[in-house]
Order: sequence, then C-alpha cells, then structure tokens
Amino acid sequence: MIETPPAKLSFKKQQLQFRENAILDAVNRLLAQKGFDLMTMDEVAADVGIAKASLYKHFESKEQLAAASMTRLLESAIALAAALSDQQPPLDKLKAVVRWAVTEHLGGTMPLLPSTRSSIQQALMGYPPYIERLSTLTEQLGEWIEQAQAQGALAASLPGEVILYTIFARSCDPVADFLKMGGAFSEEDIVDLVIHTTFEGMTRQS
Repeated sequence: MIETPPAKLSFKKQQLQFRENAILDAVNRLLAQKGFDLMTMDEVAADVGIAKASLYKHFESKEQLAAASMTRLLESAIALAAALSDQQPPLDKLKAVVRWAVTEHLGGTMPLLPSTRSSIQQALMGYPPYIERLSTLTEQLGEWIEQAQAQGALAASLPGEVILYTIFARSCDPVADFLKMGGAFSEEDIVDLVIHTTFEGMTRQS
C-alpha cells in the first residue's frame, strides 16, 4: 500500500507555525527562569517581538500558553524515546532521557516541573493534549523501568513510580544549577554526574 504524503502547508500556515514555535520557545525560557506564576503575557510578547494582541490570536490565556509549551516538551521527549535503538538496554534508554532533560535544563529551555501545589497544575490537567502525551511518555518509561528491574539493572525492591518520578525530577534538578554556578565542571561533566548519582547512587563502588 502506497502512503499518501502529507499535504504541504501553505505559506501563511507556515508563517503561523513559525510564530507559534517562536512564542513557545520564549515561554520555555521564561518558565525556566521564572516559573508560571511570575511569567506574564507582556513578557512573552516582548521576548518574541510582537504585540500582546497578536499573542492572544495564537493563545487565549497564559494557562493555555504554558500547557502548549509543556505539551511540546513532552512531544520532544517522546520523539527522543522513539528514536532510540531497540538494541539498547532499557537502563541506557532511561539514561538517554535523563541526559536530554538535564542538557535542556542547563541550556535554560526546560520549564520548571509543575508540582501539585502549582497554579498551572489545574490548567495542565484540563488540557487533553498534555494528558495524552504525558500518558504516552509515562507508559514508555514505565516499560523500560520494569525491564531494567527484571534484568537486575535497577533495584527490584524499589516501586516503579519512585524511579519514574525521580527521572522526571531530574528535568529541574537544582543540583545541576549549583554545579554550573560553581564553575568547576563543564556542562557535559555535570550531565554525567547527575546521571551517575541518579542511577548508581553515591555509595562506594566495590
């Protein structure tokens, strides 16, 4: 069966998509720097270089902006996971996801992880695309965690959700920021150190 190639976007739609990507890039940076509560629509518009009225033509509220930004972030993580080789051990796949997340965090493009006390949490829970992508990524990571535990690469005594949430938390780990501010390590070293402490811990190796 011959698949029909996707229809090419019109020039106008390409422009709109380009602008929306620029808006979400700005939102990612501001969410990483300030968090949701302190970010304003005025700041987003100024960062992109457009009028606030133009911003509202793309996104009707700050909540929708943040939800779209977090959804795109999950899509990037899902794409990364899908691109990993089937031949890689599950533990290496989990490490690859953490490597990507910490690298994004150090680059200032990883939004702060929304907590249960964050005012953005309700907006995210009411945004179906976010819930769908989060479920997809969670299922994939959960599968790898189970496989790694079955292989003895991760402690079988640990509940899977503890490992899962620890992996998610690495996306906004302040340890990486402190090490970067200290200046003693390169960003590559910091990523390696965070991965090591996440999966190998801090106990003396025999």
